[in-house]
Amino acid sequence: MNEIIDTTLKEKINLETSQIAWRGLQRFFAQGLAVNVAPELDLVEVAYQFSNDNKSQVAQWLANQQIGLVTDQQALAWWEDDTAVWAVVVKPWLLVQG
Repeated sequence: MNEIIDTTLKEKINLETSQIAWRGLQRFFAQGLAVNVAPELDLVEVAYQFSNDNKSQVAQWLANQQIGLVTDQQALAWWEDDTAVWAVVVKPWLLVQG
């Protein structure tokens, strides 16, 4: 039963994931809620772990610097390059891969 729920939640997250212009996501960045996800990680899996409040996995990614708040430098570069990022919202967070 849990496997079905997990699969359904991952499918839902996958359907909510899309490419969007960074410029359209500024409010999340301004609120300190934009989280950069390293390219080697699966964005859907990270969102799934966030949604399940898996603190130990999130802490490991933080410690390995595989996730972290979008920096001013990243945000500026994405703005200037008009970059499209992959993004998904896991309230209150916006997870992005540039």
